[in-house]
Amino acid sequence: MIGPDETLGWCSPLAATGFIEYRDERAFEAMGITKFPLKPLDKFWPRRGPVWDGLAVTSKQNFVLVEAKAHIPEVLSPPSQAGETSKKRIRAALEEARHYYAPRSNKVWFEHFYQYCNRLAHQYFIAEVNHLPSKLVFLDFYNAAEMNGPATPEEWKGATRLIHAFLGLPESLEDRGVHHAYIDVRRLQSVVNAALNQSCVSD
Repeated sequence: MIGPDETLGWCSPLAATGFIEYRDERAFEAMGITKFPLKPLDKFWPRRGPVWDGLAVTSKQNFVLVEAKAHIPEVLSPPSQAGETSKKRIRAALEEARHYYAPRSNKVWFEHFYQYCNRLAHQYFIAEVNHLPSKLVFLDFYNAAEMNGPATPEEWKGATRLIHAFLGLPESLEDRGVHHAYIDVRRLQSVVNAALNQSCVSD
């Protein structure tokens, strides 16, 4: 996703800011984007857009947007409950993004897998509309027992293939800056516990 000579600097969530997750202009300001060069966000998407689970900037000034999921039913999000004026702008933005990612599809993105589609739309807005180097990462957790989520990355991959097939998307969107990463919660917790135990021994 990023080059071997790049490092990742997190902009949110951070302990220093109370682990706040940002949306709208605040999200992009957190990454240092104070103004979009070609089209402002409010001309593309109405207020109260996606809340980003993670935001980062690489050492080469590539912007990284993160959407995290712990169980598959989360992707079955309903359409937006925005007012009619906002819905009109959202529909137009999603149709524009659909034409970019899946020009042969006739699916109405506003009606299906809305959360997945609106994240794709924002990646399109940053990277294609405004020509800023951007990556969108769907961070899929597995072995999250308390969430009754997938036990393997293959389960997530199967769900993603189904979503892409339904929406008319190619199997991979990596050439458009869209990536999936898989995190084993059990392994992550084991690493955290080991670090905590080591800290206790040191103290």
